Amino acid sequence: MTMWETFVKGVGDFLASTGFADIFNANFLNFNGGISGGLGTIIMIAIACVLLYLAIAKKFEPLLLLPIAFGMLIANMPFGGLYHSEFFANGQLNFTAVSATTGENMEFFKDGGLIDYLYLGVKLGIYPPLIFLGVGAMTDFSPLISNPKSLLLGAAAQIGVFVTFFGALLLGTAFPEICTFGLKEAGSIGIIGGADGPTAIFVTKTLAPHLLSAIAVAAYSYMALIPIIQPPIMKALTTKKERMIVMEQLRPVSKTEKIIFPILVTIVVSLILPSAAVLVGMLMLGNLAKECGVVDRISKTAQNELMNIITIFLGLSVGATATAASFLRFETIMIIVLGLVAFCISTAGGVIFGKIMCKLTKGKINPLIGSAGVSAVPMAARVSQMVGQKENPANFLLMHAMGPNVAGVIGSAVAAGVFLSMC
Repeated sequence: MTMWETFVKGVGDFLASTGFADIFNANFLNFNGGISGGLGTIIMIAIACVLLYLAIAKKFEPLLLLPIAFGMLIANMPFGGLYHSEFFANGQLNFTAVSATTGENMEFFKDGGLIDYLYLGVKLGIYPPLIFLGVGAMTDFSPLISNPKSLLLGAAAQIGVFVTFFGALLLGTAFPEICTFGLKEAGSIGIIGGADGPTAIFVTKTLAPHLLSAIAVAAYSYMALIPIIQPPIMKALTTKKERMIVMEQLRPVSKTEKIIFPILVTIVVSLILPSAAVLVGMLMLGNLAKECGVVDRISKTAQNELMNIITIFLGLSVGATATAASFLRFETIMIIVLGLVAFCISTAGGVIFGKIMCKLTKGKINPLIGSAGVSAVPMAARVSQMVGQKENPANFLLMHAMGPNVAGVIGSAVAAGVFLSMC
């Protein structure tokens, strides 16, 4: 072979090794239970860029949406080798697998990529509880302790979780050829209504890992869209007079109460629903570290360094599961629609129960705080404050709404425990 032929062959080999060659190959159009091949890669890169735009320009849950979108971006790069879905096929961790691209045998610890290793934290259920540890360390349960009735509003707001669970089951039963939703898939979809991303990921990685990417994107998208989704529902279900109700100032909460609360909640919930112990336990451990005042270093680490590190790892690894073959399916559209239904019903459930409590207390409770029963802390509480203050500028509902809001965090963890026990 002449030097010129060697050069031409080298150039050809280089071009064949690029991602462009993989995208524009003979399998550009490949519809095998979804959209994959080169077209699927292009669509997934476009979706990732849209999500990055929403995270950066629109500030839609940027702390998690940005790493999720970037994980989606790099995982769909041809020949990147960062994530291999083959190692996690059928919901199992396979230490040996056959590469879907090359057909060669692979070993997890030898041929795995960076995100394969990071994804172990999701697969083994490590990241979501650690996120709950950080959330607990940043949460003030004083509004809930001061007004225990708000726990009922947090519980009422979980109605969307269970309504959507049964709705997904009915769809799976009625249209099995297009919606393969069984008991486990329905539980994973329903939990989106709790508006708690880590809880949705924790439930899905256990029950329906093949739906993880779609459910994670739906959950965090709707959490980011709370200021857009909730106000129309809140206004439709309440009267102007109800929205103008000014609530009495909450009573002060002692340090002793703040310390006893996380211990008591952990004991009660864990005894009633052991499967929820890990989420509720880590949430309350973080809160206890914050309130006891003797482990400030641990509390600050949980709130800052640990929370930030786990957020990066969780976002990247969850986003990386959104490959074209797994994400671009009809089920993804159904999950996004059902997730919106779940979130809307949860908001409506909280507001309606707030109206009931308003009647029972003869107008002492503003029904708007019921919408904060979804566990998107503190955004949902801020929306209650915003809607109430538009009707009455002298109205300050934020601290009252924080009671149902933090109750919703506990409620979503309990709902997750119910699904994990039942499905």
